[in-house]
Amino acid sequence: MISQEIRKIAPEMDPLRLGMGWSIPDLSKPQILVESTFGDSHPGSAHLLELCNQAAAGIGETGGRAARYFATDICDGMAQGHDGINYSLASRDTIANLIEIHANATPFDAGVFLCSCDKAVPAHLMAIGRINIPTVVITGGVMPPGPDGLTLEQLGAYSAMYRRGEISKEQLVWYQQNACPSCGACSFMGTACTMQVMAEALGLMLPGTALLPAQSKRLETAARQAGRVAVELGRKGLKARDIVTADSFENAIMVHAAISGSTNALLHLPAIAHAFGLPLDAETFDRIHRHTPYLLNIRPTGKWPAAYLDAVGGVPAVMEELRPLLHLDAMTVTGKTVGENLDACKQNGYYAPCADRLRQLGLAKTDILRPFEQPLGRQGAIAVLKGNLAPQGAVVKHSAVPAQMRRALLRARPFDCEEDAIEAILTHNIQPGDAVIIRYEGPQGSGMPELFYTTEAISSDETLGASIALITDGRFSGASKGPVIGHVSPEAAQGGPIALVEEGDLIELDIDNRVLRIVGVQGQAVAPEQMQAVLQQRKQQWKPRPPKYTQGVLRLFAQHAASPMDGGDMR
Repeated sequence: MISQEIRKIAPEMDPLRLGMGWSIPDLSKPQILVESTFGDSHPGSAHLLELCNQAAAGIGETGGRAARYFATDICDGMAQGHDGINYSLASRDTIANLIEIHANATPFDAGVFLCSCDKAVPAHLMAIGRINIPTVVITGGVMPPGPDGLTLEQLGAYSAMYRRGEISKEQLVWYQQNACPSCGACSFMGTACTMQVMAEALGLMLPGTALLPAQSKRLETAARQAGRVAVELGRKGLKARDIVTADSFENAIMVHAAISGSTNALLHLPAIAHAFGLPLDAETFDRIHRHTPYLLNIRPTGKWPAAYLDAVGGVPAVMEELRPLLHLDAMTVTGKTVGENLDACKQNGYYAPCADRLRQLGLAKTDILRPFEQPLGRQGAIAVLKGNLAPQGAVVKHSAVPAQMRRALLRARPFDCEEDAIEAILTHNIQPGDAVIIRYEGPQGSGMPELFYTTEAISSDETLGASIALITDGRFSGASKGPVIGHVSPEAAQGGPIALVEEGDLIELDIDNRVLRIVGVQGQAVAPEQMQAVLQQRKQQWKPRPPKYTQGVLRLFAQHAASPMDGGDMR
């Protein structure tokens, strides 16, 4: 094992470990990294220490020695509404960098990786691809919904309603005080829950361990088992890159389509694939979503909280429905293939307790998870749009778009920052038929923040939510819904066409044909060649903006961030 080879090279290794409490027998055991985002930062990470300890116990029971390391993450929810959200995407790369340092500065024989939320899970997966050691991921599960099924993603809409005078301050405070009843990821299929599901779909988690109830004994048991499995994988030398292949990513994208996962997965999965040395482009997402049914009736696109997925059997149940499409021979951390794991779940009683959980909810399985032949939608959830407004692409969750907005001709209302756009929306300066364009919010512009409050201001307005579109080079929360189009590339900071849009331009949106383009000037349609000439003239007059950040991590991120359609990671 590599740990024992390093002991021969570095004579300081043994005394330094003895100095922090290791025993002499510990030194010759398989040495297992237990890496987590534990910290008092938010509900998704505050409970992870106990899971780390459970993993360490499982490692010890199997003859290994655990070493706990920590790279605490931030909370996108706490960062919303101020410039803190600009640090969100950069934090993903920073956490991945720190884990890479932890794992490679003192090499380990295997690792258990514990995380829960938006940037923590993709950061861990990116780091795993880089360090390529035997790996088991265990995620921190999901919190239950609050009273009357209240979940956190509804707070944005309630806040907008309060600002418009539609609900009282007392009502808003009640929602605030009851939306997060425990630790765990927020209970909707936002980025946190989506990425937990992606980690399992990639084959790096034990079957059925994503989105377990965060405070359950089942999750503690799973963490302990993850520790045991990590030791065995270390002894076998089965590394992460032996498990995760191009087929694994295609499986994950199929599951993403079935669950109507967050659009942020189109940032994270390409960045993770890059870390694994595998190509993954936006066209692959679009191709797979076109041929994969949307099955899971979970918020924000569907009806129920994400905690309800556990009641129908979790990720294995989703993959079982997708069985005709999946690469069943893809390897997993169990040492078995996806197909073998799915067979084992049916044979070992894994699904038996689900009937009791469904009975407690008063629901049938099909209320939450539709059969393959009776989907909620037949073309997944995500579409990649292209045209002269987004030559490299843009992303929309079409499963959340009203039917009348799937094809529209809209008037451009460009804004160079989110704050001005929100003010225009809330003061009714945006009208039906408008395209609200928010630019200079891409990775190189401002770190690519989520524009969650803007989307909620729109979707909570019954008129605007069904009659306007939001188009941006920024991104959206996994909680977002409605006709919102993000990741427009190239971004405005690079002089992409979104920087050239002027008030009154006509924007053609055609989701079914994957089109997003500028087709008119000052409210009048023009021929394509004339439109191209106008854009070329505007580009000659355009001048780059000075960098928003001139020092620190956001300056480094802006200098090195890839296109959003390539993952938005630092390269």
